[in-house]
Amino acid sequence: MIGFDEACRRLAALATPLGVEFVPLDRAAGRILAAPVIARRSAPAVEVSAMDGYAVRDADLAAGPVRLRLVGEAFAGSAPRLAPLGAGDCVRIFTGAPMPAGADRVVIQEVTRREGEAVLLVERPSPAWHVRAAGSDFALGETLLDASVRLSPQALVAAAAADIGAVQAYRRPRLALISTGDELVAPGQAADAPGTIPESVSFGVAALADAWGGEVVSRRRLGDDLPGLARAAGEALDEADVVVVTGGASVGERDFSKAMFQSHRLRLAFEKVAIKPGKPVWLGRAGKRIVLGLPGNPSAAMVTARLFLAPLLAGLGGRRPEEALAWRTMPLLAPLDACGDRECFHRGRGAADGVKPLGNQDSSAQKELAMADLLIRRRAGARLLPAGGLVEVLSF
Repeated sequence: MIGFDEACRRLAALATPLGVEFVPLDRAAGRILAAPVIARRSAPAVEVSAMDGYAVRDADLAAGPVRLRLVGEAFAGSAPRLAPLGAGDCVRIFTGAPMPAGADRVVIQEVTRREGEAVLLVERPSPAWHVRAAGSDFALGETLLDASVRLSPQALVAAAAADIGAVQAYRRPRLALISTGDELVAPGQAADAPGTIPESVSFGVAALADAWGGEVVSRRRLGDDLPGLARAAGEALDEADVVVVTGGASVGERDFSKAMFQSHRLRLAFEKVAIKPGKPVWLGRAGKRIVLGLPGNPSAAMVTARLFLAPLLAGLGGRRPEEALAWRTMPLLAPLDACGDRECFHRGRGAADGVKPLGNQDSSAQKELAMADLLIRRRAGARLLPAGGLVEVLSF
């Protein structure tokens, strides 16, 4: 059995990017850039209006009430007017429209009055000129997004504005989920089948995988039959980069989670980690694929998925695995008992002034699991900590 930090180091050695592909921008949300996004155009490409109003020559506004001749209109997307404005001329202009030659400011429509083909300025224009200079947002050839950036909604806007239709991104890890246990049935069936329980863990693991950049390509629920499990293991290894097995990781007579991969050349990176909950968690390789074994108890499974699956997917998808383990410090809102000879990861609920440990910390708990949004880390041998003490926490 190894410590948590050593397990993280061994995991990081396996969590290297899977490869790079071109991804259309409309399917690139959440992906990690493998190459920078460089602008193929300036924005704006030409000088444009920032308001609806009238494009004018500032020199014509120098003295007294102003009456200008209306000589044209300019809309967003129209070609720039090439003929320069003459003295006393103006052009009706709308936001985003190219400024006509010779015009150097826009008078907003709220301070004007239209009189036939003339425009009367009824108030003195504000000091603002309401013009966006060419390239004032970004210039042709400028780097808008660096490699390794995650494509957030805001980053997608910038990439599209750069006139980029597809980006180079790291490939998403494909996951196959295998839930094991004779007692498991699909949710909605357990009430009519005595001796069974709803299989719940795979739903949480699949959602966590999606949040950390994984793509679940298959899900299987299987009984404790080793030949059948071995066949399913082979199928999962053929279709996925990562196979996640839940249950069957302890020492019972029907605990087959590792045995099902033996014929597929399983090599373990670690088995059993000195943590609570989740000691039976294990990680290995079967051929070129990575296999992660999670406990069957729901809280233990979700804690270990957050601690090990999240950084694994982050690394495989082009991020640093450490990004998934961004611990921070918060004050306790209630005392925590002493920790034994294993590191403890308590489920907690965050508030504006700190974190409160949840009442039921049993590895099988599911009701209070739904309330947890933080993991509280306590080192092995830590003493009782009163309310107000500082603890390390991780988003959960």
